[in-house]
Amino acid sequence: MTEDTRCCGTGTCIINEDGFCWCGQRWDGEKMCFPKHEESLPFEAEAADKPKDVLG
Repeated sequence: MTEDTRCCGTGTCIINEDGFCWCGQRWDGEKMCFPKHEESLPFEAEAADKPKDVLG
């Protein structure tokens, strides 16, 4: 595995092209940090688009 210079220091960062790491942090242009509440992670946005099953 190649080392990404954006890694938070754990050595386990896997950062996608949008700057999101598997751990939930995001590259802000200077460092890895957790996104603000108004920013959503890609998988959260995808889940919000899917209808929820309703028991009935």
